[in-house]
Amino acid sequence: MIQLFDQTTVIDGAQVLAADEARARGVDPDAARAQTLTRRILAAHNAAPAEDAGLRLRFDALASHDITYVGIIQTARASGLTEFPVPYALTNCHNSLCAVGGTINEDDHLFGLSAAQKYGGIFVPPHLAVIHQYVREMMTKCGGMILGSDSHTRYGALGVMGVGEGGPELVKQLLGKTYDVPAPKVVAVWLEGTPAPGVGPQDVALAIIGAVFRNGFVKNKVMEFMGPGIDGLSVEYRCGIDVMTTETTCLSSIWRTDDKVRQYLALHKREQDFAPLELQGPACYDGLIRVDLGRIEPMIALPFHPSNVWPVAEVVRRADELLAAVDEEAVKQFGEAGKGLNLRGKIRESGVWVDQGIIAGCAGGSFENISLAAAILDDKSTGNQAFSLSVYPASEPQALALVRNGSTTKLMAAGAVLKNAFCGPCFGAGDTPANGALSIRHSTRNFPNREGSKPSGGQLSAVALMDARSIAATAANGGRLTPATDLDWKDPGLNVDLSYHFEPVIYQRRVYNGFGAPKPETPLVFGPNIADWPEMNPLPRHLILQVASVITDPVTTTDELIPSGETSSLRSNPLKLAEYTLSRKDPGYVARAKAFLALEKARLKNPADPALLARVREICTPCGVGEFVDELTSLANIGLGSTIFAVKPGDGSAREQAASCQKVLGGWANLAVEYATKRYRSNLINWGMLPFVVDADLAKDLRVGDYLVVPHIREAVEKAHPNILACLVHESEADGEHRIWAEQIALTLKELTDDERQIILDGCLINFYNSKRPL
Repeated sequence: MIQLFDQTTVIDGAQVLAADEARARGVDPDAARAQTLTRRILAAHNAAPAEDAGLRLRFDALASHDITYVGIIQTARASGLTEFPVPYALTNCHNSLCAVGGTINEDDHLFGLSAAQKYGGIFVPPHLAVIHQYVREMMTKCGGMILGSDSHTRYGALGVMGVGEGGPELVKQLLGKTYDVPAPKVVAVWLEGTPAPGVGPQDVALAIIGAVFRNGFVKNKVMEFMGPGIDGLSVEYRCGIDVMTTETTCLSSIWRTDDKVRQYLALHKREQDFAPLELQGPACYDGLIRVDLGRIEPMIALPFHPSNVWPVAEVVRRADELLAAVDEEAVKQFGEAGKGLNLRGKIRESGVWVDQGIIAGCAGGSFENISLAAAILDDKSTGNQAFSLSVYPASEPQALALVRNGSTTKLMAAGAVLKNAFCGPCFGAGDTPANGALSIRHSTRNFPNREGSKPSGGQLSAVALMDARSIAATAANGGRLTPATDLDWKDPGLNVDLSYHFEPVIYQRRVYNGFGAPKPETPLVFGPNIADWPEMNPLPRHLILQVASVITDPVTTTDELIPSGETSSLRSNPLKLAEYTLSRKDPGYVARAKAFLALEKARLKNPADPALLARVREICTPCGVGEFVDELTSLANIGLGSTIFAVKPGDGSAREQAASCQKVLGGWANLAVEYATKRYRSNLINWGMLPFVVDADLAKDLRVGDYLVVPHIREAVEKAHPNILACLVHESEADGEHRIWAEQIALTLKELTDDERQIILDGCLINFYNSKRPL
């Protein structure tokens, strides 16, 4: 089904060759590296000098949604923004249905509209389109690059390299600066064969994710899709695979383009944006993923990660074993609350029964997916028991097309509920299941609690990812888990009209497009919840950090670092949002971080405070760093803050709040064995936090409440020292005896550019730009 080749590979026309085979045919693999689509597009967008090995990229367009754009514009505004230099779409598909906080969601939308008017942007009103569908329909241009403040910024199937990053990286683009990254490796994804009837794009995507996530095969690399299998796939099918590449932890993706892509752009009145992207000779890749589409079955990603992938039929066959493993993981992660999940209780004599189905968002809510789901459910019933089905078309133009081809009628008659374009089911702000329920979703993620449950309140539900076709098949059986291939796909009921008609007037009448025509006199509209960033100090000479959380899970998602769902409404207020940091993973973190932040505020107010000075000397003396301890007659050069340890943090969302909330609470660093994604590490740096890498064995000795003493850290960053010696200080009270002792540990700072070092030294990206330092 899927084969991985971790070796240099050359594609020459229809042939896939190992490096030695290519050389035997007269092909120089090193010279052929420049011929990939990826290298050609990156070269066209690279502003770095020729002698620079890294890339400094300028993007053609930007996109954000209403969880992120307020913070981005506030940051850019504080850093000197006067006009959006490229098309920048502000969509409103996340905070449009969150029923918390009174007026704050719509307040953010009015802020976004006023910003689009003032700076010359594009404003897409609530319920009109989810972010990535709008970009697909209106902004993609073959050979281009788009940067989005959402991790699923992927438009490779339309010939565009999309990159999802934290908001500060968009701020840099708004200020005319660059996205700096080492030249990424490129992995070819060779598609061959034809998917069986009933196998959809989510099935292909999940199969690939299952093969490459855990081994990091494409981490921070670009996936380049080639091969004859592409020809038989519709553009929407390709987009459905492509958007899920984010879950592999790759940096970006790109596909060769063909006449189907030209027709798609022409349908959206943008044929001029088409360009044929194809190899112009032998091209060399750093690895190969070979996918036989014809051997892929309907797949399911069981809780609690998109990589927990199994064939649907195998889950039905081995239900007791596989669902028991999920139940065990729930207890491991959530203790008593985890016992309430009991997925084994979903097993009955006739099969496995689920409680809810959702087809939604940038992955599932396409015209083609929903049309086929409607055909499967035509003249059938979802039943009147616990199972429910909700369907969210990804845009209003697609919703109108579904009305016209009869799909809406079929779905409603079957018992499905049709809803507006909204990303809520993907991040926990819509259709939260009941406690103990299992939801099957054609959406992007199934991380713990991303569906909206709250273990701290004794609630726990779970999500499994599936394709819309199999969700519809399950719905047709009243909630009994059913792969779509179990249906007779020759049934005349599946003769559905898949000809899509795009109606541009929907956008023409409602979308504000002010690119190139800013109105600087327009006042920004501030709701009462919109707050500026608090002042952030430069990196001090020395740091003393209290370990405020220790997370030993193999991977920690951004949803665990800062929860999604209803907290999204607070994302325009840094101080209020910070109160939710790690609230689902480590509810005591905020109080611990704030306690040490209070000491830092006391230090700033009086660096000669004798009690505080005595406490700092007590912490540092066991370290044995003579000149540093001798310097402790004042705290003027010492910063007090907090840090967290996680084995592999940052999988998932691009939201920069996973880092900024820690910084608002006094965080100065993360300790990690590795970082799950580049984007999370970049977020740390842009908020002035040190992305330390430590030895895996450190977790054995690390405890909440320990202190990390890092002398001369400012000098180490200034001089680009990759290896830094620090002290880990332990403290205990036992049998009335107070003990304090220290051990020396090694910290590593990897791959910091000159600008990144200066951002950390200045304390954050805002300070970096306000320093007016020429770049």
